[in-house]
Amino acid sequence: MKVTLLYAFVLLFTFSSYAQNKYEGEIKAFEEQDKTNPPVKDPILFVGSSSLRLWSDIKEAFPDKPVLNRGFGGSTLTDVSYYYKRLIPVYKPKQIVIYCGENDIAGGKSAKDTYMEFFKLYAKIRKDMPQVPVLFISAKPAPSRWAKRAEMQEFNRLVSSFLDGEEDADYLDVWPVMLNADLRPEPTLYKSDSLHMTPEGYRRWAEVIKPLLVD
Repeated sequence: MKVTLLYAFVLLFTFSSYAQNKYEGEIKAFEEQDKTNPPVKDPILFVGSSSLRLWSDIKEAFPDKPVLNRGFGGSTLTDVSYYYKRLIPVYKPKQIVIYCGENDIAGGKSAKDTYMEFFKLYAKIRKDMPQVPVLFISAKPAPSRWAKRAEMQEFNRLVSSFLDGEEDADYLDVWPVMLNADLRPEPTLYKSDSLHMTPEGYRRWAEVIKPLLVD
């Protein structure tokens, strides 16, 4: 019995360590890139999961803005919080744009637990940067995750309700520009994996994000 419990503990510790460090290579790559090619000063910092990481032409989408993209892996809000110091305050951003939370729910977390992970991240930001504007992009309606839509929308509702009472914070609901006339995800906005977006999906995002970016 003792051996079994010890083995279970070792497995749990190993998994937790892996979960917290699995994106270490990507974060180090950002840091090396910053040394050889210093990022723009006072950037509008986009941070979050693969929907940002794969936005390859994000600078072209906002040509008159000092955009810096730090989307990584298939990250969760827990991952962003774990790498917070190395991802956000180090760049001294003048605005922070977050897209994250979708993977948390897809991985089995409830809307409430995912919201609490967002709250923890937001609290860190506000502690270090109390007046830096924050823009949160809602979890999108991906076809491959349509079965999770109720949980996604509840998470979105919780974040929206909270940010509505915050100064220097905005919430952007992308569902209206990503659903078709049948109120289903528009297929042309998604790649063959029914999860990540096509250029048209990013074009629609850019249209609704641009008015919310600071000068």
